[in-house]
Amino acid sequence: MFKNLKVIELASVLAGPAVGMFFAELGAKVIKIENKTTKGDVTRSWKLPTEDKNASISAYYCSVNWNKESLFLDLRNTEDKQKVYDLMQDADIVIANFKHGDAEKLGMNYEVIKTFQPNIIYGEITAFGKNEKRLGFDVVLQAEAGFMFMNGEAKGNIVKMPVALIDILTAHQLKEAILLALLKRQTTGKGSYVSVSLMETAIASLANQATNWLMGGHIPQRMGTAHPNIAPYGDIFQTSDEKLLVLAVGNDKQFARMCETLEQNKLATDKRFANNSLRVKNRVILQAILAPIFANYQRDKVLKLLTEKGVPAAAIRNMQEVFEQKIAQNMVLTQTFSNGTETKCVKTIAFDTHFLDL
Repeated sequence: MFKNLKVIELASVLAGPAVGMFFAELGAKVIKIENKTTKGDVTRSWKLPTEDKNASISAYYCSVNWNKESLFLDLRNTEDKQKVYDLMQDADIVIANFKHGDAEKLGMNYEVIKTFQPNIIYGEITAFGKNEKRLGFDVVLQAEAGFMFMNGEAKGNIVKMPVALIDILTAHQLKEAILLALLKRQTTGKGSYVSVSLMETAIASLANQATNWLMGGHIPQRMGTAHPNIAPYGDIFQTSDEKLLVLAVGNDKQFARMCETLEQNKLATDKRFANNSLRVKNRVILQAILAPIFANYQRDKVLKLLTEKGVPAAAIRNMQEVFEQKIAQNMVLTQTFSNGTETKCVKTIAFDTHFLDL
């Protein structure tokens, strides 16, 4: 799809590199510029205790840097800077996530680059917008945008999401902006500057939790896995084999089917649970009733029964169990570096590309 596309990545950590990897997966040539004075992208050193301390890359780094060409340069050095400018002469896209003011100091901002490559599409990520100096790491944005306040068990500790999801969502936002800019260039021949901030992405991702406040004046509280608008949705149960499953019953019909599957038809006609609003109101009572019922079933058996009846439910899996599934195995990318290091990561692309003749 993008085999003739050339991308220069002036980005590190997660959000920007995830955009670069998206284009690499679609066949583009992606050249990642890493700061040689700091031994490259900082995530090269973000290793688990179980990883090889002497290796030049970490598993974290590998998660968003598949199939890129890395060049170690110092953009404060005139010769190295000129090397990057030379690469940009026939480049299509630049991805950047400099700290506030650094792109201008280094001569790597859009205003400079477009003087010698007017057709360039320059995609920039900032933390809180172009005029804000504040640094932004994912946990900072999870806190500032309300995610952490909502996340955790009722009366329990505040927790962050275990994946840097604001970074990932920001990458998706920038991909969309760049793809629109590519469409514009195809029509007009003109380049573009597009930007996205982590904070605006985080706010845009609040979805129904935002409208619950904007329209209902409701400040979302910590509810664990429970859903503020639906029940039993997010409710977790332990089965007889000491495994866990979660329900995602979204409407009255699914609730009736769940009761039928569990041979609890009286529960389906119980006035306390006659509709979703009542089930939300009486969720604690419903949870207490369902817990001993699910405890009589083996997880895989009851999941099979629920699935056959069209009742949404799922096994709560650890990472090993996730990648025992065929669908997950098909999402794995491998790469062997020049030093012989073999790596694995998951695709950033989850849509079917067969129709694109890649």
